[in-house]
Amino acid sequence: MKQLFTFVFIGLAFVLQAQEKYTISGYIEDANTGEKLIEANVFDDATVSGTVSNLYGFYSITLPKDTVRLSFSYMGYATQSFEIYLDKDISLTIRLEDELTLQTIEVTADKVEKIEEQTQMSKIEVPVAQIKRIPPLLGEVDVMKAMQLLPGIQSGGEGTSGLYVRGGSPDQNLILLDGVPVYNVSHLFGFFSVFNADAINNVTLTKGGFPARYGGRLSSVMEINMKEGNMREYHGEGSIGIVASKFTFEGPIVKEKTSFIVSARRTYADLLARPFIKRNTDGEYGGYYFYDVNAKVNHKFNDKHRLYLSTYLGQDVFYLRFDDGGYEQRAGFDWGNLTSALRWNYMINKKLFANTTLTFSRYQFDLGSEVREDNEKYGSRYTSGIKDWGGKIDFDFLPNPNHYIRFGVNAMHHTFSPGAFQLEVDDVNTDFDLDTIIGSQPTRAMEYALYVEDDMKWGENFSANIGFHFSAFQVKGKTYVSPQARVGTRYLLPGANAIKASFSMMTQYIHLLTNEGVGLPTDLWVPSTNTVKPQQSWQVALGWAKTLGTDYELTVEGYYKGMNNLLSYKEGASYFSFSDWETKVEQGKGESYGLEFFAQKKKGKTTGWIGYTLSWNNRQFKFINSGNKYPFKYDRRHDVSVVVSHSFNDKISLSGTWVYGTGNSITLNEASYFAYIPLDGDDSNHQITEIEVPGEKNNYRMKAYHRLDIGADFRKEKKRYERTFSIGAYNVYSRKNPFFIYFDNSRNKFKQVSLFPIIPYFNYSFKF
Repeated sequence: MKQLFTFVFIGLAFVLQAQEKYTISGYIEDANTGEKLIEANVFDDATVSGTVSNLYGFYSITLPKDTVRLSFSYMGYATQSFEIYLDKDISLTIRLEDELTLQTIEVTADKVEKIEEQTQMSKIEVPVAQIKRIPPLLGEVDVMKAMQLLPGIQSGGEGTSGLYVRGGSPDQNLILLDGVPVYNVSHLFGFFSVFNADAINNVTLTKGGFPARYGGRLSSVMEINMKEGNMREYHGEGSIGIVASKFTFEGPIVKEKTSFIVSARRTYADLLARPFIKRNTDGEYGGYYFYDVNAKVNHKFNDKHRLYLSTYLGQDVFYLRFDDGGYEQRAGFDWGNLTSALRWNYMINKKLFANTTLTFSRYQFDLGSEVREDNEKYGSRYTSGIKDWGGKIDFDFLPNPNHYIRFGVNAMHHTFSPGAFQLEVDDVNTDFDLDTIIGSQPTRAMEYALYVEDDMKWGENFSANIGFHFSAFQVKGKTYVSPQARVGTRYLLPGANAIKASFSMMTQYIHLLTNEGVGLPTDLWVPSTNTVKPQQSWQVALGWAKTLGTDYELTVEGYYKGMNNLLSYKEGASYFSFSDWETKVEQGKGESYGLEFFAQKKKGKTTGWIGYTLSWNNRQFKFINSGNKYPFKYDRRHDVSVVVSHSFNDKISLSGTWVYGTGNSITLNEASYFAYIPLDGDDSNHQITEIEVPGEKNNYRMKAYHRLDIGADFRKEKKRYERTFSIGAYNVYSRKNPFFIYFDNSRNKFKQVSLFPIIPYFNYSFKF
């Protein structure tokens, strides 16, 4: 018996020792700048387990007491590996060297988590460095246009920056800048986006299989994270182009403690044209410009506490002026965004990380005119917009390598201003004053959400992300609630082939009223109400993923998305909402389904991707198109994109993109005839009126869209800075792509209007 107890005691001691575990945690950052690296990989060769850093660079991995062989890797950075005997908890900040500073010609992917090893599907990350190599329109690097080159994502039309993701519309995309919603992402009527690539650290777009932490939109979530500022040295960069110039400056306020970054951009076409306009128009002149400013301050209290304050301000301004002595006339309109975020990161312990954020977001459109003559003043103004105040707290809990648990809560207060028209009259001679406002009054609403999800692994072959998202919306005494299930799975087959599947439900409480044309700044943001229900969708996707060698990633995904309570203007209704907008809209349903193929090369002198999408996108409303189903305006059967970048050496690189897409659907009249209309019931007194016979909704397709863009960069290291000359052309073979179609009465036929022929560009940029 004594021997038996001794044996059991020794056996139990071995079991307890085998179960003894410790945690290695900390941050992963750029060795040169201190920037946090998002979704960097941590892998232990001994236990064949790993994790990734979160949105703020924090990682945590819990392993058995033993010798561990850890590798830390990130796309474009040199992998760092070491061996250590783990017998206690360790705090470890990892600083990876940027290989791009040593080898500008390569983007490396050694030991980075392969796509078939990831549970998440329908998620795309494009490095900012790669975005900057894509040939731009008029020399302006554009994040949104880079996203349009990916499968399942398309543009609304020539040059526009809106995203139509898997059959959705732009308002169904949740676009977050440092965690703050941005409601209008367009400059210059959609030809440029509001995001300055020089101020951006990371861009991620999720178009399906949404984890539970996301909510509030139906089609996609796009996360854009600003740079945090160099903690160690002062650096700057800028560029001068034919449309705009920009400059970025960053550095430490207190080395290794506090840093800042400021980035500004402005067009100057109005400044260059103004002297010529004034000289030729006898007191009448006008112009257009846009500007934006990004700023951020980052303070590290210690290894556990960090504080960030970031802000964005952007504005588009169009103006007309006429001054002729005693008569003065002014008119114009402007629109823009203001966002701010105050964020506190707190490492509660080795396994639990918290992020608390306070946010503010405002979008406003303002259209006005004013006439002054002698002692009289007449003015009118139309305004609309949306303003948000929000707060949220998110937790990351990593108990062991087989579970990554996220949970959190958030609340947001919305103020909707769907459109108000103000009239003002001031006549000193008659003492007559008028100042009145016509239109919808501001509406206030509260939106809440809570979530929990677990990214879990069972063995080496199966993993799943299972979560639950619950949201609520309160407006005008009405409360909507929405429980939403989220499931994503991955199974690894022999030969490193991964099969992935996902199911997600989404609810959207806010809507964008638009006329389905070019994205106008007059589009109105409105809430769900007693009569207007929240939009809802469910999406299921099935896919295959594989890495070929170390250079190529292949994915194929099929999806189906059903949508309910979609919002549309009634036929003939106007988007200028001087009366109750709820009477001008109706709700219906939609469906989108398709197949996406994506092949990407991430390493070597030649990088790029090929994307192809085959899709169908339909809408159905009771009082539109006689209640029959019709193709959505942006239903596009085939969509192809080819992106290639080649570096000859560290001084010269060449890039090109080619895109092809089925033409957009439009509604054209099928016939017209002249009719005699009696006046005042008198048949002898009549007028002749042309009557148009409309066809089915979106009954015609414009010609296919395709174009080729090319660009070349010439870099040179100077003594104190690096300069780059960039030249290229948009639409190289000058394809006359359709922008819109109208009926020419003089020729009795429809005519196509094209926007952009071949447009060369030149850009000079520098870094120091």
